[in-house]
This record gives sequence, C-alpha cells and structure tokens, in this order.
Amino acid sequence: MSILIVVSNPRDWPLAIPDVTVVSARVYLTDPAYGSQLRARVFNLCKSYRYQSLGYYVSLLAEARGHKPFPRVNAIEDLQSPGLVRLITENLDERIQKSLSAIKSEHFELSIYFGHNVAKHYDQLSRQLFNLLQAPLLRAYFDRHDGQWRLRSIKTIAASDIPPQHQDFVVQAATDYFSGRKPWSPRLIAPRYDLAILRDPNDPEPPSNAKAMKQFEKAAENLGMHVEFITRTDFGRLPEFDALFIRDTTYVNHYTYRFSRRAAAEGLVVIDDPNSILKCNNKVYLAELLTRRRIPVPRTLLVHRDNVEQVIPTLTLPCVLKQPDSSFSLGVAKVETEKELRCKVNELLGKSELIVAQEYLPTEFDWRVAILDRRPLFVCKYFMAPGHWQIVKHGGQKRDYVEGLTQAVSLEEAPTKVVKMALKAANLIGDGFYGVDIKQVGKRCYVIEINDNPNVDAGNEDGILQDDLYQQIMTVFLHRLDRHKQGEWR
Repeated sequence: MSILIVVSNPRDWPLAIPDVTVVSARVYLTDPAYGSQLRARVFNLCKSYRYQSLGYYVSLLAEARGHKPFPRVNAIEDLQSPGLVRLITENLDERIQKSLSAIKSEHFELSIYFGHNVAKHYDQLSRQLFNLLQAPLLRAYFDRHDGQWRLRSIKTIAASDIPPQHQDFVVQAATDYFSGRKPWSPRLIAPRYDLAILRDPNDPEPPSNAKAMKQFEKAAENLGMHVEFITRTDFGRLPEFDALFIRDTTYVNHYTYRFSRRAAAEGLVVIDDPNSILKCNNKVYLAELLTRRRIPVPRTLLVHRDNVEQVIPTLTLPCVLKQPDSSFSLGVAKVETEKELRCKVNELLGKSELIVAQEYLPTEFDWRVAILDRRPLFVCKYFMAPGHWQIVKHGGQKRDYVEGLTQAVSLEEAPTKVVKMALKAANLIGDGFYGVDIKQVGKRCYVIEINDNPNVDAGNEDGILQDDLYQQIMTVFLHRLDRHKQGEWR
C-alpha cells in the first residue's frame, strides 16, 4: 500500500521521509490518477482543516475513495470545537497534573508528533492525547490556575511550523508510525437502558412531527425503555442516557453532530451516528463514493475553480448545482443559462472548494426507500411541489414553504430494483437509519442522495406499517442495547 503525504504546498515541506510520496492537496483532489488509485494511506498534513477547505476535502474524499486518511474527518471536526476537545480529554486530569508538575511557568505548550514528544517525560500524556484526537501533528496549550493545570486548547500544526531542532525527531516518529508501530485507541463501553430523543421544538421542518414523536415514545416504553425528549441545552446530560435517537435536522457544523460525537464517545447507542452524519451531509463525498462503487447516479461533475468550463459540455443545460451540505431542497439550484451557471457556481465556490453539478432529470416523483440496520424498512413516493421541480418549494421566510404529496408504498409493491439499489447504496455508509432518494426515468434508476436523518411523519411515511414502523425502529435500539450490555456491540 502506497503512502501519500498531502500538504498545502510541497515547496513548504521540510522533512525527508523515506518511501513516501509528497503531493499537494489540489493535485490529490483533482488528478484522476489519485482518484483511481486503489490502495493508499493518506497522511493529511495541510495547513488548514477548516470546514470545506482543501485540507477538509482531502480527508473526506480519501474515505470515499477507499483510501485510509489520517486524520479522518470526524477527528478534524472534533478539533474544530474547543469545548468538545475538553470534553473528550476531561478524564486525563491525573495524567496532566503528574506530567506537568515540575513546570515553573504558568503556561505550557506540548508538541505531539505522531503520538510522541521530543522529551520522553511527556510521552505518556502525548500518546493519550493522540489516541483521543487522532491527528498526526498537534500542539496542546495548558494554563495553570490555583495550582492546577488545565487544557486550554489543542490545535493541529503544519509541517512548516515544526522547529528545525525537532525535524529529525519528527522524521523518526513518522517513519515508526508508517511502519505500523503506533498507539491504539481504547474501547468504549456504555451503561443502562434510558433513551434520549433529541429534537428542536422550533424547527419548522422537523424530521418527525409531534404525533410521530409520541409514537416513538410509546413504542420504546412498550419495549421497556424509558424515553426523555431533550434539546440542544441538554448536551451535558448525555452521560445520563444509554442511547440517543436524533430526531433533529442534522448538519456537520452544528450541535446535532456534537451530540452524536459526544454520545458515541460516551459509549451510547446512537442513531444518527457521527460517521453517517458526516458522510451523508456532504454531497461531494456521496458523488465520489457512489461513482466509484458503480451505483448509477445522474451524470455528475465535481466542480472546482479550474474546471467550470467543463460543466456545459459534460452535462448540458439545464443542470443542477448542489452545495455540498444542502438539505431539504435548500442549497440546490437548477440553472438554465450560461450566465446563471457562472453566477451560481461563483456563489457556491465562495463557501466550498468543491461543489456538485448534475444533469437535470425531471420526474413526477422521487422514490424514498428507508433503510435501517441494513434492511429495507419502508418505501414512499415523494411528489414534486405543485408547479415546482423539487419536492419542497421554499418561499422568502423560514416557515414559508410548500411540499409535494407523500404516498406510502408497501415493500412488496415497490419496484425490486429500486429497493435493491437503495439497500446497496445505504450499506456503503453503515448500519444506521437512512433515506435513499432514487429517480426512475423509464426503466433506468439513479440514486440522487443518501440521507442520514430520514423523515418519519405520522400520516405520511407510516401509511403502510402504522404503529409497527415505530416498533421496528425501537426494536433495533433494544437489540443493540442488549448486545452492547453483553459486550458484543461494536
């Protein structure tokens, strides 16, 4: 397996590490040779991992390509949240006090290179922080208050920021890591049977309406689980529960993702799990993943500033432009003229280094197939909003929108190839709860997207299964909790 070190600019790379290839982020993302490479370990040492930056996309698309990125995108997201970093590391207090006890100043910086520090005295602390945060080059900042050391923040560092006197040490630490001599993360466990359901009472378009939420509660209690509905203010209470069901619209730069990450770190059974949120919420990732796994999708082009001219020859007009983290028809635009295309592309590239362009496939409705625990759960037809080309037509105000009709269809009556294609696509993400949207044009079917937080509204999606829909979902939680208690889960 080849080893790639991906950096912002290879000219700034100061280290000579044997048997590795150094490549720029932009080349790794846009050169077809790297996109088609079957096996690679990708060490992402870009200067910035900011959301939707080049550094962010290196790790995200490395996962989609089946490469092994380091850091993974979930680690990048953790590092963007100082509060979450402190939560993840709060059990290290004893090690921090012991390791830093001899320091005379009130502030201390600890450089961590692939789990090691140049001073062996700090190696155990460095290794524990590295195991928890999983990024190759880190710098931790500590302050002393009232005689006690506290972790203020942890940041990734660029290779160009490594002091010259540390560079030989880093080369050795990196070489050891590449050869497989690295620390491993501990297993996480969970306690008892209380289920938290996260919701936003003020969301105008929640994934489940009030009646459905009551149905979830009833089904869980019928199975012997206690249910409590929580909101974003209950983040600190997550350790009280033993499972988390997110019935709130999920985003990556959002409290829903932080809830999911914290729940997973605490050992809770969680749906939506953080990896599913991360992957399903980025249409660039999904486009790359589905294409590489030969799952039919509309003709697609990943657009960056250097290939805008290819959009019209590749897709023709009209075509559809998608912001990577778009949802509920927001951030998705149909463009019909070259002028409109350029204007919209410039707008979207101002937010993300990569966007998705797809051919426009007009249909009367989209199929929605819900998958849970790697099995089909329900099927619906989502009809386009009246006079509109999408399922939801948004107005000028937040609560101003019109939806098309939803028609539940039994699994037996749904086209077999639609259900099979949805299951194949969802299984690429994981074993969580997904809604796969598929367009059927004549005899051909195309996956449009995979949603990690599919709608379950009373009166719509439960039209066929009724109460049994909620019972089946809660039964998956119960089985996972039982396995978790017996040490079999994950």
